Formats: sequence, structure tokens, C-alpha cells
Amino acid sequence: MAEHDKYVIIGGGSAAAAAVEGIRDRDPSGTIALFSKEMRLPYDRPPLSKGLWLGKTTLAELTIHDDEYYRLRGVRVRLGCEIQEIALARKMVTDKEGSRYTYERLLIATGGTPRRLSFGEGAVRYFRTLDDYHELKEFSDRGSEFVLIGGGFIGAELAAALALLGQKVTMVFPENAILQKVLPPALAGFVTDYYRSRGVTILDGDLPTNVFRSEGSTIVQTKSGKKLTTNVALAAIGLNLHTEMAKKAGLKLDNGIAVNSFLQTSDPSVYAAGDVACFPARALEKSIRVEHWDNARAQGKHAGANMAGANKPYDYLPYFYSDLFDLGFEAVGEIDSRMQTYADWREEFKEGVIYYLDDSRVKGVLLWNVWEKVDAARNLIARKKTYGDQEELLGKI
Repeated sequence: MAEHDKYVIIGGGSAAAAAVEGIRDRDPSGTIALFSKEMRLPYDRPPLSKGLWLGKTTLAELTIHDDEYYRLRGVRVRLGCEIQEIALARKMVTDKEGSRYTYERLLIATGGTPRRLSFGEGAVRYFRTLDDYHELKEFSDRGSEFVLIGGGFIGAELAAALALLGQKVTMVFPENAILQKVLPPALAGFVTDYYRSRGVTILDGDLPTNVFRSEGSTIVQTKSGKKLTTNVALAAIGLNLHTEMAKKAGLKLDNGIAVNSFLQTSDPSVYAAGDVACFPARALEKSIRVEHWDNARAQGKHAGANMAGANKPYDYLPYFYSDLFDLGFEAVGEIDSRMQTYADWREEFKEGVIYYLDDSRVKGVLLWNVWEKVDAARNLIARKKTYGDQEELLGKI
């Protein structure tokens, strides 16, 4: 016989924890079951590649809510329990062991796992969870050498953190610069040179062709013929979304799980939030998917409230941030280096605002070492004003 709860949440991250908050803000008694594959209560992931390394965040601060929080709110938390199937017609989910659970409202907040290389099994490490952090920290404490594969956010943040701790770090990636897909070319080039000046070896325009273990070391072979000997090879090349279950159930997919402005999927009793949800962003006049903490928290809470009857559209443009040595930024909207950009520098490459435009309208704003201006950036994007002369943006933020 299946167990029944009014609300079932699949996922153990920030969006899932926030959904509990959203539900309980409106419904103090409806039963909630939360299923997580991990053996830990939901925790925040951004510090794993940022502040946790440098003591800006403690391990205790990662956990969003403790056991007592969930107990007092009547939430049944099932850790180490992987849901594998959704039966929409029966409003039922089934876990890996074959146990069944029914629901009235379901939230899918399953996130994803690191994209893997097609080679190097057993020799390449990946980074996503707190366990991954602990494993990498042990190597760092022993004074290891690291080869980081990938020039995106995780690779860049880990490279900076490890270098600040005195580790020998090499980055290898096929692009010409760090964060090339996000930053305008001149700024991406500056960041790459800055990393070199901080002791990070940069192998740009190259990529690994094989990774293997030999005589206690890890060997990384690259397309250009280089052979790197290291203690740790870690690949940070993107995220594979956990959408297989939704696809098998028959839910509509579109760059993730497609949801409407109320965060409902193609089945109105099923919601999605966080990394997996592709949602309509009114300010951008398009549907987007955002793999960042702020969106997970805001969207999860909003989905929870709507599951409990709030029925309000999600009209929030999330922001994201990164720390790169003593450089840092916050950004909101579409941040894509293929767009037209305009930089309003207070000091070139050190402090300023970069506007990302499409058809002469601001669709994204990157605040480079400029703080507490995210709301101003959101408001500027929401105006949907056309700028015939980009210099009109000088001093706007």
C-alpha cells in the first residue's frame, strides 16, 4: 500500500528546502514528504567552491535547516531515497526499492550531476557535493597538485581558492580564455592573464584526450601533446540535468522541464523548480533556465507557496555571483559573451558595469566589483528601453 502525503518534494537541494518554507507559509498542517538521494539534509552549494575554502563560511552554516526544523513542521525527510518513476495518472512516485508514495501536489527539484568525460573513469574527479569538497580538501591539506579541466565557473572558482591556499594549479580548457562564454573578450582575457599572475598555469585552446593513473600519480594527456603529471585531475565541464524521470512520465521538456509562470509543468498538479526548470522570464520576454542558488531558493519557495494555493506568477529575475581571487561580480539577466556588450568602467577591468544588449535593449547586467546594485540592474532590464546610443548607459547604475 502506498504512503500518502499532500505534498511530495523530489530533491535535496536549496529549491527543495525553500519549497517547505513556501508550503508552510500558507498551509501549516498539510503533510509533506521530502525525498533526497543524498544522505545529508538540504544544504547550500555555492560555498563549496568559494568561501568554504578560505574560512568565509563554515561547514555548520551550509545546512539550510536542521532536523528539528523539519520535525517541528511535520516534514518526513527521506535521505538516501532515490525516486525513479512518476505515474501522473495515479499521482504516485516510486523509489529505487519499489516503495510507492502518492501525492496531491508534486515538486520536481532534482537538479543534476556533473557532466562526465568519455574517458578517465576512476582517474578523473568531479565536484558537486559536500562529500566531493571533503575529498578535495584532504588532497589540498596534503599539499597536492591539481589539474582542473574546464574554464567555467566551478573550474575558475576552485582554481582561485586552491591557488590562494598555496597549491599548484593548472587549468586546461578548449576556449581562449577563462569564462569566455560569459565575459566580453577583453575582460575574459584580463581575467586569464590575472590568473597567470597569481601562479595558475593556463593551458587555453587545449583539451584532455586521456586521463589515467600510473605509479601513484594521475596523468593528463592533451590534444596538443602535453603530458601533465598531477595528484588530482578534476573535470568541471557543466551539468547533466536530472530530467529523465520527467521525460519518461510524459511531462513537456524544453531546455529542462518546461513550466508556466506559476511554475506548473504540463501536468498542473506537478511543479518544477531550480536547475531543472525552464520558466518564462517576463522581463526578458523569453523562457530561461538558471543554474544558480538565488533562483533555486526563490523559485523553490514560490513553487511551494503555489502548491499550497497562492496561485501567483513567478515574476523574479534571479542573480548570480562569483569570487575569483580578489575579483568578484554579481550579475542579473542574460549574460552571454555572444551578445553586444557595453562597458562603463570606473577603473578598467577593476570596477565597472557591463551591459548586455539585444536589439539595443539591455537584457543583462554584470556588476564587476560593484556591489548592492542588483535591484537597480533588475529595474533597468525591466524598463525594456531601447538605447540608440550606448553611451546613454553611462552612469545608469
